[in-house]
Amino acid sequence: MTGLVHPMKISQVAAQFYTLRDYCQTSDSLAKTAKRVREIGYEAVQISGIGPIPDDEVLTIMQGEGLEICATHEPSHEVLDEPHKVVERLQRLDCKLTAYPYPADIDFTNREHVETLVRKLDSSGAVLREAGMQLGYHNHGIEFIQFEGAPVLEYIYANTSPENLVGEIDTYWIHYGGGDVVEWVKKLRGRQPFIHLKDYGFTRENAPTWCEIGAGTLPFDRIISEAEAGGCEWFIVEQDTCPGDPIDSLRQSFDHIKANLVS
Repeated sequence: MTGLVHPMKISQVAAQFYTLRDYCQTSDSLAKTAKRVREIGYEAVQISGIGPIPDDEVLTIMQGEGLEICATHEPSHEVLDEPHKVVERLQRLDCKLTAYPYPADIDFTNREHVETLVRKLDSSGAVLREAGMQLGYHNHGIEFIQFEGAPVLEYIYANTSPENLVGEIDTYWIHYGGGDVVEWVKKLRGRQPFIHLKDYGFTRENAPTWCEIGAGTLPFDRIISEAEAGGCEWFIVEQDTCPGDPIDSLRQSFDHIKANLVS
């Protein structure tokens, strides 16, 4: 065994279904994919990118494979404008954690856009909190656009209540945006119940690309240590694109984590 051993348990490591989106568009394909995910060893999943499958079927499929739905992503406009719908869906999925997935139609160079986004995130987060749930913010690189002399991501967290908006740091996108992943995890200590573990590599043409955990450049020993210290509960493996079968990539990431990063 190499690397540090962390208190994080393998049961806290989840698979993000967005990675498998091309294989989850019908109930039948979702069931087959869920079975393969469980066979790898994952005990939890995040629901995102799947087809228009009734929520009760999704829950039945996951429970049938012994997979806990630890989190979801919900449509950006619903999170901001119809948070009660988000609450209802999470209730149907027996899940208490979701995230605003992407700043659709938000211009981060426009002050009104930024302030409206922040206000709505805080308000929607309060609706979820009152229902016993949590709303997170899932970043990409675009949140590193400067706003008032700092990345707009800093403004978002500084101007929302930690009770209403938590962080779902995406390790790849923090690095891609020019941020220090470890420092950002420290910054959100106590405010980050879930994190996206996604490694940062390069193509032969020297372009950045997504890769399996352990195959890239990010310091996951330190990232996970800081996340654990901050009370992170779920460590969610995601890979936006994979070189072959995404199941193989999720397996490679899981095996690396199990061998090097859990107790």
